[in-house]
Amino acid sequence: MSQTAALALLDRYYTAFNAGDWEGMLACLGEDVAHDMNQGARQVGKDAFRSFLAHMERCYAEQLKDLVLMASADGTRGAAEFVVHGEYLATDEGLPEAKGQRYVLPAGAFFAFKDGLISRVTVYYNLADWEAQVIG
Repeated sequence: MSQTAALALLDRYYTAFNAGDWEGMLACLGEDVAHDMNQGARQVGKDAFRSFLAHMERCYAEQLKDLVLMASADGTRGAAEFVVHGEYLATDEGLPEAKGQRYVLPAGAFFAFKDGLISRVTVYYNLADWEAQVIG
């Protein structure tokens, strides 16, 4: 995959995210995608990612702004930096009670690509910052 193709794939992935188009996001992923969640364990496979998206849709409404996409020259790895603008809709297990709190949170993600699709997604954000915003 070229660097240009990798960047185009990431653009499709995040455009789908902001549109709430979960099937569009899933179309960007390989069948055995590895998903390393912030503060969580690795999940593997599109079905696990689909379940993750359903959970996120139930608990959060988010839009990503100030998106910057990067890809290695050989097109094997990528990254994204963005700011999450969200609303906490339903209490997520083990986290503070949801009351419709709004938050703005810097975040980033790292990617690996294989056969023209995303083979790994690793997301990072500051959970303590998020908790301070929703408890505050």
